[in-house]
Amino acid sequence: MEMQQFHYDNKIVKNFLYATMLWGVVGMLVGLLLAFMFLFPNLTDGISWLSFGRLRPLHTNAVIFAFVGNAIFAGVYYSSQRLLKARMFSDVLSKINFWGWQLIIVAAAITLPLGYTSSKEYAELEWPIDIAIALVWVVFGWNLIGTILKRRQRHLYVAIWFYIATFVTVAVLHIFNSLELPVSGLKSYSVYAGVQDALVQWWYGHNAVAFFLTTPFLGLMYYFVPKAANRPVYSYRLSIVHFWSLIFIYIWAGPHHLLYTALPEWAQNLGVAFSVMLLMPSWGGMINGLLTLRGAWDKVRVDPVLKFMVVAITGYGMATFEGPTLSLKNVNAIAHFTDWIIAHVHVGALAWNGFLTFGMLYYLVPRLFKTKLYSLGLANLHFWVGTLGIIIYALPMYVAGFTQASMWKQFNPDGTLTYGNFLETVTEIMPMYWMRAIGGTLYITGMLILVYNIIATIKQGSKVEDELAEAAALERVTKKRTANEGWHTWLERRPIQLTILATVAILIGGVIQIVPTIMVKSNIPTIASVKPYTPLELEGRDIYIREGCVGCHSQMIRPFRSEVERYGEYSKAGEYVYDHPFLWGSKRTGPDLHRVGNKYSDNWHFNHMYDPQSTSSGSIMPRYPWLIKNELDASNIEAKMKAMVTLGVPYTDDDIANAQKNMDAQASKIQENLYSDPDFVTSYEADKKYAAEQGEPFVEMKNREIVAVIAYLQRLGTDIKVDTAQN
Repeated sequence: MEMQQFHYDNKIVKNFLYATMLWGVVGMLVGLLLAFMFLFPNLTDGISWLSFGRLRPLHTNAVIFAFVGNAIFAGVYYSSQRLLKARMFSDVLSKINFWGWQLIIVAAAITLPLGYTSSKEYAELEWPIDIAIALVWVVFGWNLIGTILKRRQRHLYVAIWFYIATFVTVAVLHIFNSLELPVSGLKSYSVYAGVQDALVQWWYGHNAVAFFLTTPFLGLMYYFVPKAANRPVYSYRLSIVHFWSLIFIYIWAGPHHLLYTALPEWAQNLGVAFSVMLLMPSWGGMINGLLTLRGAWDKVRVDPVLKFMVVAITGYGMATFEGPTLSLKNVNAIAHFTDWIIAHVHVGALAWNGFLTFGMLYYLVPRLFKTKLYSLGLANLHFWVGTLGIIIYALPMYVAGFTQASMWKQFNPDGTLTYGNFLETVTEIMPMYWMRAIGGTLYITGMLILVYNIIATIKQGSKVEDELAEAAALERVTKKRTANEGWHTWLERRPIQLTILATVAILIGGVIQIVPTIMVKSNIPTIASVKPYTPLELEGRDIYIREGCVGCHSQMIRPFRSEVERYGEYSKAGEYVYDHPFLWGSKRTGPDLHRVGNKYSDNWHFNHMYDPQSTSSGSIMPRYPWLIKNELDASNIEAKMKAMVTLGVPYTDDDIANAQKNMDAQASKIQENLYSDPDFVTSYEADKKYAAEQGEPFVEMKNREIVAVIAYLQRLGTDIKVDTAQN
């Protein structure tokens, strides 16, 4: 048998590990800053690019795609070479993958704080960056599949199956969710509207968790846990059932994020059914991981690598038990829009993704640098500090979620809401927000301990960028199944067939859910009184998106007595037919806004944006003074309206031609309302005088951004008759 010598590429693995640590610290620091903003709303007072609404998507993108993303690439590049007994297909593709991904992260770090966002959860980046993501992801897949095809190991190990499914599914999800119509260099509108946009987004959003935060990490679990424990995987058969059932079922579960919304009932019920079924393959994977450690528990007790991995797998089990539970309609009715969801998400993120990444780092760095870990004591300290951080973070958020749900739904004997003022709930859960900030501080402290320990380990090690390896050349065998060969054993040596079958498995659920919702008009009944936004309202909506208001305010009133009493008539699918993108939200830090139109005066909205505490005592909403100061740039309004026409919004040629005139008329009316209000803080002449004293050009109130925002807010929910609500 011919033996061949070759070199593993360790340099690309090291680069991704360095990036993992760097972006991990950055992403967690932004998250910690956000946690303290709940306690000190004006912590970054007056700095638009450091406002909560703009930093929140930066945190989620940094943690998911920068920290976890780089960890995935590091683990895949390391394990794939050793499982396939081959150097990566192309060093050039490896470098493009690395530097392209870092440039995307930097682009996100610049554009999101500047307000360039599509507002779609976990997919906020604008269209040029979306294209770059697709291209870099294709480069990654090309490199992975090319390596598989030139492998020296005939059968593909289970980890490789998960890597293949990850590549294929993330590509499909990203491309279809990111279909948008560009208006300018960094502005676009989703091609989907309202209910369809919500379904496609949460088909993507849930499965971004599934196929970016779960399947690649399951592949890493199947590689690194047996390696660290020096034990074989508990069950080969269970790994087969785990893989195929997981990738088939997961793709159906997205609608459980939209229960009791305007999404068609059949789609909601499909999401519930498959979410419940998802428990079985998820726990099959957890059991396979934990039982791999049978006979190695003495080693777990002393090895920090295995400690991190055990807690990671346990966290995965907890999160994947809670997910199906939250998908039950009676549970979802309580949990949705509350901090319970924040707790759930962070158990998965901090324990499953964070701790498995930490375990992988502690395992890889000594081997890559041919040395021992600098300090087992520091690694163990990191483990306990991090574990304590997760507990102190998550438990108060569960309490906060239960408290919110209970207070929102309580009624007095006379039928009125017990807590009619939304802010009473906010005040009640402030101690829990303090605990979260403390837990987050502990967790990032552990991360900093890791960085110090890893740097010290690297300094005492030696640099080996090309590691010598040897394996037998792969011999040709028949493509057909042999007499004693199982179907899956045959499939494991046929990577193209395996990839095709995995693609079919993940497409079935998406096609069955999404195509009817988009193509069958009866699924989204229209309402004759619902009209497109005026040009000024459209500009105000874009500013609302820019400022990330959807991160704290929902625009979806569910058909519950408590919500109808508090906010007004429940939301209808036909009300959103001109919403590109949808803005239903997923968390209520503040009240729902779908019926806020005409509820307050223009002056109230002005003051609320300038100083929320002046209108809502105890509010934790930050100030937005730049909206009052900034001049509205409406130079693109005609292009925006033309883009909307392309997407099916019925603006006429006259509407577009007269856009500026109509904007001026509507803005002038709001300006008149403001100046004629006896409680307004200033007057036209006083504004003009102040501008002259400051040596600044005078911008009429009607030409400022705040007026467009007021126009949009006053429009919300007014297209249909709205009952009077308590709050």
